[in-house]
Amino acid sequence: MEEFLKRVRIANQNEPEFLQAVEEFVRSVWSLYESEPKYQEAKILEQLLVPDRIFGFKVSWKTDNGELTLNKGYRIQFSNTLGQYKGGLRFHPSVNLSILKFLGFEQIFKNALTGLPLGGAKGGSDFDPKGKSEAEIERFCRAFTQKLAPYIGYDFDVPAGDIGVGGREIKYMLDEYLSIRKVGPSGASRNMDQATFTGKALADKGSNIRTEATGYGLLYFVEEMLKVHGETIADKRVLVSGSGNVAQYAVEKAIQMGAKVITISDSDGFILDEDGFNQDKIDFVKELKNIHRDRISEYVIRHKRARYIPNKKPWKVRADIALPCATQNEIIQKDAEELVANGIKLVAEGANMPSEKLAIDVFLKAGVLFGPAKATNAGGVAVSGLEMEQNAKGEQWSRGDVDAKLREIMRHIHEECVKYGGGNYLDGANIAGFKRVADAMVAK
Repeated sequence: MEEFLKRVRIANQNEPEFLQAVEEFVRSVWSLYESEPKYQEAKILEQLLVPDRIFGFKVSWKTDNGELTLNKGYRIQFSNTLGQYKGGLRFHPSVNLSILKFLGFEQIFKNALTGLPLGGAKGGSDFDPKGKSEAEIERFCRAFTQKLAPYIGYDFDVPAGDIGVGGREIKYMLDEYLSIRKVGPSGASRNMDQATFTGKALADKGSNIRTEATGYGLLYFVEEMLKVHGETIADKRVLVSGSGNVAQYAVEKAIQMGAKVITISDSDGFILDEDGFNQDKIDFVKELKNIHRDRISEYVIRHKRARYIPNKKPWKVRADIALPCATQNEIIQKDAEELVANGIKLVAEGANMPSEKLAIDVFLKAGVLFGPAKATNAGGVAVSGLEMEQNAKGEQWSRGDVDAKLREIMRHIHEECVKYGGGNYLDGANIAGFKRVADAMVAK
């Protein structure tokens, strides 16, 4: 294994995020890989580490003052063994090939865990939506779509949102894509081309619960983790990081389940609300972040009993459960040690790979229940898959129906993790996802 990983490091130099994801995965699945000659003969691991295609392109657009601005755009189509390429688009200044390769690689196995016929992909741009006007965001989205359009399609590669890409951005990109495709206002052709993006508005044949799916799914997985130990989330103190889509709906669902959520954050600092969030408070956070695009520090202007702690993460606060929902590697070893010291019994990842390897080691050594992102945050892509199914059938299911299907998918993912990992959800998720993809590759 070490010789294999050495070759991987040489072949992917200067790609730390990708190498981090690969090493975690390989260490989990290596025993299975070695025990199956059919996997080795087909060089399954070697194949999985190389994307089918990587597209890079220049995106040129104009600011409100007429200045020509350039950004880099990407789409990485990693694997279509199980179905169409499927994965989100991220708009953030940190976006580079290493980050998108890590996200695309993880997406293969996350999608496999859902049981749906979905391959893995990822894309995005180093465009920073922060501080941009509505018109600038629209112009960028349309320019980006013009370059992306040749590589996607409802039966080939179906993008969705991620950090910096929500319903607003999907609407702009879908509209531009339909314009490029010269699709009319109605008819079968429009219905098919609309299915090229998921995360759409309901009026554009989107799905109920898609906006809430990643956050809700995270809590459904947590519910299953606790159930194994005869517990529920009711009355437990919960730390949440982030204040974007995943965090908002993780807080909302945790509240509905009776938990006491006491933190939320952004890149400038975090809110500590010892009274606990309620629906009115999280609705205010949604307004603050989704409509006004303000910083989380504004929360304390309305809710004066809460405290804003600048330039800090929420991991020093005493609690029972931690849900990191911000970004990759937000929990480092020191943070993990502080979480354990402050009584954390369960960590479930809402963001993609928010815990670095040394932090995960701390959790596992301390006996903390640890839910890895490829299992715990699969709710978003699960409902994207359901949106694709609804589009294909010309249907639009009720909130209740979609929510029930999401809950069942998350229960199934938990079941697979336990089946292949016992009490180790990290190994279980990696092995279950790998086995489904590897068996399909061998069969082909």
